[in-house]
Amino acid sequence: MRPMMLALMVFGSAAAGAAVAAVPSGQDIRSGYAALAGLPDWSGVWQPEWSTIGPRNRANPKFTPAAEKTVAAFKALQAEGKNLQTEAANCVPNGMPQIMRTPYPIEFIFSPGRVTIAIETYSQVRRIYTDGQRLPEDPDLTFNGSSIGRWDGEALVIDTIGISPAVSILPGVHATEQTRIQERVSLKGPNLMTIQTTVTDPTIFAEPLVTTQDYVRERDWQIREYVCQENNRDAADEFGRPSIDLD
Repeated sequence: MRPMMLALMVFGSAAAGAAVAAVPSGQDIRSGYAALAGLPDWSGVWQPEWSTIGPRNRANPKFTPAAEKTVAAFKALQAEGKNLQTEAANCVPNGMPQIMRTPYPIEFIFSPGRVTIAIETYSQVRRIYTDGQRLPEDPDLTFNGSSIGRWDGEALVIDTIGISPAVSILPGVHATEQTRIQERVSLKGPNLMTIQTTVTDPTIFAEPLVTTQDYVRERDWQIREYVCQENNRDAADEFGRPSIDLD
């Protein structure tokens, strides 16, 4: 392993302080790694705690009247055998916030001015900028959005906007330009992490949608390569119908 890559994987165990500042332009980036020792120890790989990703733990969303009609129409098509699968069956990433709720592990990588979240599902990567920058006023719309973060004690608070309308926030409900997601990431114990996610969008929700996902630390695990298109046997057609034939 090259020295720079090794530095990315070393975390401190001291209490978290203020956000790690970005290294000034033109300065050797290695000078910023010493400050990372003041952040909490999130090393290792974090496996979702299965009891918190099932249907029993999903919040009961309170939709706006317009969104209620959209969901009703979606469910009506499901009754006809359509909309049974999303584009994720065709190897299109889930996008935020669902990419953080899949039954696959994640990993946090600290570097000066940024926390990177490596997600095994679809080999996705999220970049959370903690260097004091603001969210973009006119963000490019992407699956995982644009994210900034700040440290609140030992908790990382993440704000995300700019999510593509191709992303399903919930079944039948797609993101809009007003969709905003806030996450609070913190430890509940030495090897137990919780992420509280709050989704707001005045065009979709009558009140914020709040969910909680727990993760268990696996110190000897590694993130594996995830290539969805390799041997994909359960794609969906244009109507969201499974292509697999079980007869």
